[in-house]
Amino acid sequence: MPSEPQNAIDARVEQLWRILDTRQEGQLDINGLRRGLKKMDHPLKNADLLLKDVMKAVDTNGDGRIQYNEFRVFVEETEKELRTLFNSIDHDHDGKLDKGELQAAFSRAGLAVPSSKLDRFFVEVDTDQDGVISFDEWRDFLLFIPVNTPGLRAVLSYYSSAVTLSPEGDVQVSDENVRGLGYFLAGGIAGVISRTATAPLDRLKVYLIAQTGLGRDAVQAAKQGDAVAAAKKVSRPLIEASKELWRAGGVRSLFAGNGLNVVKVMPESAIKFGSYEGSKRALAKLEGHADPRQINPWSKFVAGGVGGMISQFFVYPIDTLKFRMQCETVEGGLHGNRLIFDTAWKMWKTNGLRTYYRGLPMGLVGMFPYAAIDLGTFEYLKRAIASKNARRRGCHEEDAAPGSFMTAGIGAFSGALGASIVYPLNLLRTRLQAQGTAIHPPTYAGIVDVTRKTVKHEGFRGLFKGITPNLLKVVPAVSITYVVYENSKRVLSLQ
Repeated sequence: MPSEPQNAIDARVEQLWRILDTRQEGQLDINGLRRGLKKMDHPLKNADLLLKDVMKAVDTNGDGRIQYNEFRVFVEETEKELRTLFNSIDHDHDGKLDKGELQAAFSRAGLAVPSSKLDRFFVEVDTDQDGVISFDEWRDFLLFIPVNTPGLRAVLSYYSSAVTLSPEGDVQVSDENVRGLGYFLAGGIAGVISRTATAPLDRLKVYLIAQTGLGRDAVQAAKQGDAVAAAKKVSRPLIEASKELWRAGGVRSLFAGNGLNVVKVMPESAIKFGSYEGSKRALAKLEGHADPRQINPWSKFVAGGVGGMISQFFVYPIDTLKFRMQCETVEGGLHGNRLIFDTAWKMWKTNGLRTYYRGLPMGLVGMFPYAAIDLGTFEYLKRAIASKNARRRGCHEEDAAPGSFMTAGIGAFSGALGASIVYPLNLLRTRLQAQGTAIHPPTYAGIVDVTRKTVKHEGFRGLFKGITPNLLKVVPAVSITYVVYENSKRVLSLQ
């Protein structure tokens, strides 16, 4: 490519100086440089820390002001270095850089750059949006890079510092800051789809948990007010329980409570994932760095537990209403909205707001290890597989994430592991929530009482009653959740 004549270079540098020197003072301090960059609408206009480095690089005599001669020397030297770097990347020597050439150059430099970051770099630098970067675009964006010999690592650092601020000086919505809304939406979509798809299994699980050994005619006896007959212990196999639910209302009975599930899943997912990401950032600072993606596995487990507990606390009243509503769904009884309102009113008349929070301590104690194991195990396995794929393919981990099939497998394993470990706590919590209903007439004084009665009447095996339908629900539910969640993140450009 033919070199630019010196007089053309001088004219361009002088024009750039006149734009920057907005007050025509013949010199620039850091505030004057900032004003000039704002007039140019340059990405550095709000990057105060980087501007200080630029001042040090240009102000060779150290008087705190940039003179024209200092500026001219800096621009000419920087342009030469940028030209050399540009030519080394321009493999086909056509005077333009495409994404393939830039990605290959990063790889040669030992830098694993995810495709999403490369795409954002092109959006920022390719001002005419023709899909390639000309030298003029390259030079104009990187002209103020404050290093003597800029390399690709310095280019990435400069880019990251220059484009993280908005025109108002606020931090832009980035991968870390977008989580509040973005992860709310992604988690909500995943939760709604998975909960609806597995609603019949959840219904069956709650039904079996509520049973303390009811006979074949227990539901009918409960409707007639014969609590003694309803409380008699007679085993009910899984198939018989399914038939009973079907007789209670067909398909509608199998989906009883799913409306409440859908209502609660959006805020639950928002709080869960928001708290999880917030906890990871806090733990990253405690570890002495600010990258939540680099925290150790134990910190991920703790962050998952915290996120689960916070979300459980906020949605617990809806959970209790759902459980009790499902336990009031009997053959010939109320259905739909009438059942919801009737159940909610009965709960309020029983003991006010306290009824909605029955079993909360048990729920929080059980939720911490479940969420910690589920989220922590999923993140650990996902990262391990992505790291292995990246080494094999020679790319960034972000571009080597597990596919949907593998994601489903990881999610199934992590969810089943967590659910199995904390299942006894979940059973006891559910019985506290469902006590005094048509299907679960017994009442309890508290956590100790429900534990004692369960073990006394059903043995320790009773603590795992309903675990089969629970796992049949958890495995597909968590698999669907993570597959939809990960794909929703990609659609929403979340990392």
